[in-house]
Amino acid sequence: QVQLVESGGGLVQPGGSLRLSCAASGRTLSRYDMTWVRQAPGKEREFVAVIAWSGGRTGYADSVKGRFTISRDHAENTVYLEINNPKPEDTAVYYCAAGDSNTGTWDYWGQGTQVTVSS
Repeated sequence: QVQLVESGGGLVQPGGSLRLSCAASGRTLSRYDMTWVRQAPGKEREFVAVIAWSGGRTGYADSVKGRFTISRDHAENTVYLEINNPKPEDTAVYYCAAGDSNTGTWDYWGQGTQVTVSS
């Protein structure tokens, strides 16, 4: 079993920056692809970013490309999402998940962390 805990959310001004963390316990994340998804009020959950288990391949939603960066630290068993130049439309609950990006199967999920972008 893998337990995932997100942190780092909060209130950020447009144009600022924020780093979300997804820390794992119970098992190493080293063989799992990792993804960040988000859900805004009244909207469906949407893909944000993905990183392969090796860390060598990443992918982003068009809406965040060039502003968000996903990374992972195997030694810390943690995955990060760096949010730069956030916009109000980035306001959402952000979730991390571990699984297989090839099959689209995400076996483990965190509880989510709220990000609010507002001046």
